[in-house]
Formats: sequence, structure tokens, C-alpha cells
Amino acid sequence: MDCGLRAFWRWPAVFGCMYLDANQDPDLNYYQHPSAIIDDGAQVGDDSRVWHFVHICSGAQIGRGVSLGQNVFVGNKVVIGDHCKIQNNVSVYDNVTLEEGVFCGPSMVFTNVYNPRSLIERKSEYRDTLVKKGATLGANCTIVCGVTIGAYAFVGAGAVVNKDVPAYALVVGVPARQIGWMSEFGEQLDLPLSGEGSAVCEHSGSIYVLSSNVLKKENKR
Repeated sequence: MDCGLRAFWRWPAVFGCMYLDANQDPDLNYYQHPSAIIDDGAQVGDDSRVWHFVHICSGAQIGRGVSLGQNVFVGNKVVIGDHCKIQNNVSVYDNVTLEEGVFCGPSMVFTNVYNPRSLIERKSEYRDTLVKKGATLGANCTIVCGVTIGAYAFVGAGAVVNKDVPAYALVVGVPARQIGWMSEFGEQLDLPLSGEGSAVCEHSGSIYVLSSNVLKKENKR
């Protein structure tokens, strides 16, 4: 089937009408909306969902159970771990790695060049960005390239992150600053920003211990 005929079959789906999706492979183990484009070579894990107008480039590696919302772009040099949720209008550019269970809120922004100029080529200067397991990136926040977001950290809506964020830290503002600590359940813990202390998550019963400005989860009480 030539490209023109494939495009003909895809158009009705874009407008929510009944359609025959000539591109959908019945052997796929993930869902692809007919308006989505997945370039040859891209890896998409089982039980993932690729929604309206998503574009996944050929070198992308996407894990199991991932949700890519409307109008998401995924670059070539991108790794997305299992069970990540990427909401509408997010572009995951080259050199971004998301570990398991990362949440990217609507219209949040990644970058990969620190000092971009339209007239100067800087593709060789891309900086790596790593978002560790379970972290939350709130709606409309911006992650300046070259940083690491710690496991289960929580970036508030609209924040601009320009330095590393510790595990479990809650950061807000422009530029982002830490104002507290979050549990893996996603609730703020009653702990000082620094020093020593401990707290129990009311929902999970997990104990969190702050020592030398580092927060760790202990066994349940």
C-alpha cells in the first residue's frame, strides 16, 4: 500500500470518525493511535499507549506500560523507562533519560543545549539529563539540561530547575529551590530541610530518615 493510500485511511481517525486503520499491526503489543507516527527502528514496550499526534523517532527506547499523551515528541537518543506517564504537549529531546515511573506533567519542558543560538550549530554540545525512578515533573516546569533529578523528587508546577535535585526533595519557583521533602506516595513529610529527623508516611507507613541532609526510606514500622 503506497503512502497516499495510507494517509487516506488515517484522516478520518484524526477527526474522531469511524475509520479503518491500515497501519495498525494486529501483532503489536501496545496501542498506537492512527494519527501517531512511530519511525522504523523505535522500540516501544508491551502495554504502552501512544496517543494522538505523537511522534517517536527511530532511535528511541520506550519501556513497558508507558503512556504518551497527545502531541508528545520523543527524540532519537532518548530512553524512557517502564510505567512512565508523559502528559500532553511534552517534547523529550535527545540525551534525556527517564527511569522507571517518571511523571511528566502537561507542557513541561526539557532542553538539551545550555546556550542555544539559531546561527551556531551545537549538536555536539548536548548535555545529558537524567530523571531517576519515581520522580514527578509538574505541569509547565522547565528542566535545564545537564542536571539529575533524584529518585522520587517532586518538581512543582512552573518551576525552573537549573541544578541537581536530591532524592525525595520538593522544589518550586524560578529558579527552583527546595522547600521540603516528599514521600514515595507523593505526600509532603514533616521534616526540616537540613539536619536530622524522621517522619512516617501516613498512607504507606514507611519511615523516612533525614541524616546529613540526605533522606532515605527505611522499612515500614
